[in-house]
Amino acid sequence: MDFRWQGVRCREHTLLPNTSVNRKTLQGVLDRIHAEITLGTFDYARYFQNSPRVAQFRKAVTPVISGHPLFGDYAEEWFRQMSPEWRHSHILRRRQTLDTDLLPYFGERVISSIRKADILDFRVALQKRPGQGGRPTLDPQTVNHAMTPLRMILMAAADRYEFPNPFTGIKPLHLQRKDIEPFTLEEVKLILDNVRDDFRNYYTVRFFTGLRTGEIDGLKWRYVDFERRQILVRETWVYGRTEYTKNDGSQREIDMSQIVYDALQDQHTVAGEGDYVFASPRGEPLNHNNMTDRVWYPLLRFLNLRHRRPYQTRHTAATLWLAAGESPEWIARQMGHRTTEMLFRVYSRFVPNLTRRDASAFEKLLSQRFQTTPEDQK
Repeated sequence: MDFRWQGVRCREHTLLPNTSVNRKTLQGVLDRIHAEITLGTFDYARYFQNSPRVAQFRKAVTPVISGHPLFGDYAEEWFRQMSPEWRHSHILRRRQTLDTDLLPYFGERVISSIRKADILDFRVALQKRPGQGGRPTLDPQTVNHAMTPLRMILMAAADRYEFPNPFTGIKPLHLQRKDIEPFTLEEVKLILDNVRDDFRNYYTVRFFTGLRTGEIDGLKWRYVDFERRQILVRETWVYGRTEYTKNDGSQREIDMSQIVYDALQDQHTVAGEGDYVFASPRGEPLNHNNMTDRVWYPLLRFLNLRHRRPYQTRHTAATLWLAAGESPEWIARQMGHRTTEMLFRVYSRFVPNLTRRDASAFEKLLSQRFQTTPEDQK
């Protein structure tokens, strides 16, 4: 294929056999290329993504030619302007996405030259990357997380420079619903009976409060109210620093059950007067990755329990509360949910499995009100 673009003669070869059918097909492609060059919409990488000329033309295109900035320049400006709105952990995640994914792929492109096909090709490239934990490819959720800042950048640039947003109509990848795997009460007892003594209080509080990992790791004594028997969730420990909780709804007061109250009293005796309830010998919050790899998973293997993340302790608290017949509104407040919707959608199916008394509460109500007995029903 022989054509001229930006004053340069371009010759690209294919591996197709020299047949009349293939020549006709390539002539159609060449006609389309000429039409796009005339309209100013031609993108070299879209047709010849493996050609060495792709990099050559990307470097040759400057903001002066189009009047629009390069993607990399605009993305950096967007990041700088948006950062004050984000938590530190969110800033780190967005920075990593820019440096690892977006800037290497789109950085040298004039931002208004990016087309929908380019975005879809980028998503395909992401999907082919190896995932964590030995997975052959990235999972859809990780891909969606990388696509989110790309969508935000292109939407903002399209609005500022008045060009059509190429991200319009691109939907996130479908996510398969993940089942939660809470522990049974018997499994909880087994874990607490066998865990190391210096971590028993920690896991007791995790199992019976529904605290998130960052919330319990960053819990300070000033937020433990023994008089009112409450844990005040006000901060979280993320990426080695204290931050505001996940959202406003996560700011809550958790009522202590007796087992939690006793565990915290014992921990106060053991830990002394440091800032953090559960701390390393140096007085710093526990390293949850170290805890997970050196304490949690080895214990599950020792007890022949199914491999589950420590976050399942939060799900366990919710299912045990539901099984005990606690008010859904109260449980939602303890979990930091704004409504009971997630509670019923995610957790309620575990209640029959835990209580083994399907419809027994309704049966008890009828028997009390109507005073029926098995003999009366015969």
